[in-house]
Amino acid sequence: MTVMEQRGAYRPTPPPAWQPRTDPAPLLPDEVPYRVLGTDAAAEADPELLRRLYGELVRGRRYNTQATALTKQGRLAVYPSSTGQEACQVAAALVLEERDWLFPSYRDTLAAVARGLDPVQALGLLRGDWHSGYDPRERRIAPLCTPLATQLPHAVGLAHAARLQGDDVVALALVGDGGTSEGDFHEALNFAAVWQAPVVFLVQNNGFAISVPLAKQTAAPSLAHKAVGYGMPGRLVDGNDAAAVHQVLGEAVAHARAGGGPTLVEAVTYRMEAHTNADDDKRYRADSEVEAWRAHDPIALLEHTLTERGLLDDAGIQAAREDAEAMAADLRERMNQDPALDPMDLFGHVYDQPTTQLLEQEAQLRAELAAQEQHHESEGAPR
Repeated sequence: MTVMEQRGAYRPTPPPAWQPRTDPAPLLPDEVPYRVLGTDAAAEADPELLRRLYGELVRGRRYNTQATALTKQGRLAVYPSSTGQEACQVAAALVLEERDWLFPSYRDTLAAVARGLDPVQALGLLRGDWHSGYDPRERRIAPLCTPLATQLPHAVGLAHAARLQGDDVVALALVGDGGTSEGDFHEALNFAAVWQAPVVFLVQNNGFAISVPLAKQTAAPSLAHKAVGYGMPGRLVDGNDAAAVHQVLGEAVAHARAGGGPTLVEAVTYRMEAHTNADDDKRYRADSEVEAWRAHDPIALLEHTLTERGLLDDAGIQAAREDAEAMAADLRERMNQDPALDPMDLFGHVYDQPTTQLLEQEAQLRAELAAQEQHHESEGAPR
């Protein structure tokens, strides 16, 4: 039966339920990425915050170069460098309160370190160590997430649960532009907006999903515009401007904490290195493109503003570099030590209450290890 054949009067227009639930205009992002550095707003930026951001950026760049070197030495299986994106990750870490939660992707080791995680523990997953390398509850940092965008629904669930319990908690979830093409991204944004969950989504648009440019993923005016379709504000920010990213994220976190619901922030940045050490980025982008972005390096941008305002001199620059080098030396020394691994760790932290099958497997492995130990002792062979 068609609409025209249905009984009753035919309505030439839909019933009132079709009307927009919210005015879309306030949700739209700016036409161009928001900036602080190089504008009049830079003069109003907090000097202490700028200096702290600078120190963390320098440390972060050195962390990236050292971790990349560790992959070449066989100490890491893989490392997805965030060189060029440090401003996004540092700002994301510093904008949160201690009670808040950070949900990183696999490229966001720097954000975890800037939030206070041990630099060696942050590499646990990429090294192949046990259970992501750290206790998520200690620093309120979810495990580094290798599957694209699956951390986003987790962030929404935690934020929603915290609000139901009356906890003053905000979740900040990081994802790359490639992750916005995953179903988890859309499901997370929809649930977050419907529930008005206190969560902030930070999309680091670094230009490529491995080798796929953004133009081949979406035809939207910007990734920030996608927010409107779910009923949340979208913000567009220069991802290499640490002060701007910190300000925009700070406003989004405050908005969420006050009960205003979620925000989608797109930070326009660039991945200076290859996707990982297993990628050949010269096959899909030109050196001239990379060099053009070097002129918009996040460290150089902030360093220029600090020196121009008289907030940083040569001694301060050298001190920041020496601090970063000390961190890298400590990381290098500890990563060059072979970890002491316990096979029984396979069964820890899997379930709060181990299942019958897990207990059986644990007992079987324990028996096999004991038999192996007894064999070595009887043979007098080195273990």
